[in-house]
Amino acid sequence: MTKDQRKAIRKAAIAVVILGVGFYFIPIITLIWLVCGLIDVLRNKKKDQRLFSLYFTGNGMFTWLLSPFNLLVDLISYKNWGVWKLEQFPADYQREVNEVLDVFKERRNEIIADIDANFGTGRRGMYVYQWYGKHKIDNVPEFNKDFKYVKTIAVSVFSGRESTSWHFGPLRLSLRVLYNLIPVNAEIFVECQDARNYWHDNPMYIFDDTLLHRSVNEYDGRRYCVFMDVIRPSPVPGVVAALLKIVSMSVERINSMFYKNWKMISSNKGKKAEA
Repeated sequence: MTKDQRKAIRKAAIAVVILGVGFYFIPIITLIWLVCGLIDVLRNKKKDQRLFSLYFTGNGMFTWLLSPFNLLVDLISYKNWGVWKLEQFPADYQREVNEVLDVFKERRNEIIADIDANFGTGRRGMYVYQWYGKHKIDNVPEFNKDFKYVKTIAVSVFSGRESTSWHFGPLRLSLRVLYNLIPVNAEIFVECQDARNYWHDNPMYIFDDTLLHRSVNEYDGRRYCVFMDVIRPSPVPGVVAALLKIVSMSVERINSMFYKNWKMISSNKGKKAEA
């Protein structure tokens, strides 16, 4: 038996014990959580052993814990396409996303130079202008405003031959918008719903990050992706925005869990990009 097999068996055994204790002491609540988790995880297209193992006994356990809340968010939001196209958003959402992307396109070289000056030799990093509405690095004046729908503006940086493992995001209050700043014809892609999006084919990718996904860079150079969180399109966007604002109060703790392998750059260190 391999080390990975022993680890999987140990995790499964722990999960069975926890569920057994839950059903003994709080059976109704445990059943609700289990049913919500099943509804949530079955949204994924490829339903295999890896999916269920990661969701219920691996890095998806926090997503499972939040599944009742996420399903309630679904009820006050428009249809979730899983993998989105920008034109599926309402017009005012599209305008804000394009406003931010236009700045990145226009000032790409200076932004990348500024990131390189501060990133150093890390494996993967996040260069943060806004994080859940909180202003961080302020050297691009166009990003120093309060957007109505765009709540996170950052750049995700991978060093050469750096990839994430398969994982789930925690919350469905927002959708993830990625835009590759330097598309290279190589094995550089994001994979979700049993399909790979190669950046040289399509530099923009929008998806629900509570679905199982991974990001891969098998290229020797750095990969730079604009990283935005946009609140879920909803008939009551103010409610979704308010819930996201409440969640952001504990965002530092969430960061420590989900970005423990990342170098978070959220303050000015190097030379500011000129206006």
